[in-house]
Amino acid sequence: MVSRKPYMIAAAFLLPAFLLYTIAYVVPMFQTAYMSFFSWNGIKNVPLEFVGWDNYVQMFHKPEFYRSLKNIGIFIISSFILILPIAFAFALIITSKLKGKRFFKVAFFMPSILPLTAVGLMWQFLLKGDGGLVNVVISALGMSSLTRDWLGEPAIAIYVVVIVNAWIYCGLNMIIFASGLVAIPEDLYEAASLDGANGFKRLMLITVPLMQETFKIFSILAVTQSLRVFGQIFVMTNGGPNGATDVPTTLLYYESFKYNNFGVGNSIGTFIIVAALASTVLLNQLMNSRSSR
Repeated sequence: MVSRKPYMIAAAFLLPAFLLYTIAYVVPMFQTAYMSFFSWNGIKNVPLEFVGWDNYVQMFHKPEFYRSLKNIGIFIISSFILILPIAFAFALIITSKLKGKRFFKVAFFMPSILPLTAVGLMWQFLLKGDGGLVNVVISALGMSSLTRDWLGEPAIAIYVVVIVNAWIYCGLNMIIFASGLVAIPEDLYEAASLDGANGFKRLMLITVPLMQETFKIFSILAVTQSLRVFGQIFVMTNGGPNGATDVPTTLLYYESFKYNNFGVGNSIGTFIIVAALASTVLLNQLMNSRSSR
């Protein structure tokens, strides 16, 4: 008969983390979904008014909601065309035998550990249209015609915020890729060298195929982090100008805490949760089906 003692010990160690996760994440998710079917202005003594799907109808009839989804799409696309190649290149550098790679580790990872509020304020001052360092440098190089109010022009503001977002998260994703790189046996590279494979061939024939799981993790994080992006946008642009950089999380904030419309705010929150869960499941199935071929 198999002893249950090891399982009981494991359960005892896992229970505190499970309870904390349940209280901090699972319960609020269900509360958000429940509250999305009621109208409430946030005042404690005001009773909830059941409105059914009306909050979702309001949400889907808002033009700014669809604009926010478009901006999320831009964030997701930028994750794959900006963050992925840059973070992967950084990971190759810090896992190589290059001298001074400790400096690169710190330099590349530093933006990821800085508070988002501080980072947002820093870039807000750097990108100011009048007196910002970016425009000062551009003018000093004799290209004054290229100066812009980088965060004040609706046509370019979202792309500027996306670039700053890439600067913030490249270091974090570098660590994810680095963990995948160091897990690849060195013997494979040595065998490839004996067969005459150069650096690029080894990268494409050994490194990339053996990092499929790492790329899957990156893809899931890229989508889910894009869906919940908030801090840098709120600090840098506050969703402006004229809503050009709004995302679902900023709309949630405004509906709940500015307009006291917690029902619609919770419906947006529920949409974010469902979209994140659905995208995670779909990406898992898609990448698992590809890897099994």
